[in-house]
Amino acid sequence: MEHKHHGKSSSKFLNADEILSKLNLTGAETFIDAGCGDGYISKKAIEDYISGGQVYAIDVYDKAIKDMDDYKNQNGISNLINIQADISQEIPGIVDQSVDVILMVNVFHGFKASGEMDKVIDNLKKVLKSEGRIAIMEFKPIEMSFGPPIDIRLSHVEMEELFEEHGFKKKYLNVDFGADAPEGKSHYLIIFEKE
Repeated sequence: MEHKHHGKSSSKFLNADEILSKLNLTGAETFIDAGCGDGYISKKAIEDYISGGQVYAIDVYDKAIKDMDDYKNQNGISNLINIQADISQEIPGIVDQSVDVILMVNVFHGFKASGEMDKVIDNLKKVLKSEGRIAIMEFKPIEMSFGPPIDIRLSHVEMEELFEEHGFKKKYLNVDFGADAPEGKSHYLIIFEKE
């Protein structure tokens, strides 16, 4: 199943502050925005949340990374590293067990479509520190006028079962995020900790 959604930004219906504020960041973390797209989350993290840490903006599409490089250079930012990579493969330039927090916003469903969910979780787990966290913001599997096809969305229950199989424990769940949808809100945020 082929699913491509690059070039679309979630910034129209997901607020970066609302998401980042739920991560309880101290400002010193090593943070990955996995599937950064237009970088609105990475930029907000750099500007307001990760003053003394490191932000990795990772995307498979070269235009996304070029735009982030331009932003970094134009603003003289030293704690932003932009990496063009497919997170279902080995992630170059990141040391194993060096990352505190990984955030994926509207990205994970693409790996359900490609059958790569297990590979992605294993790759991310490898770079996470012990007790590091993965936060996932995803579309609920309900009919709405936007978002990916419903058959490639995962419920938060399915997500929890999948991550538990890989040695993660659920730490947080909020099912009331995003835009208005026929059945409440469009998204959920779930946070897992590496055990």
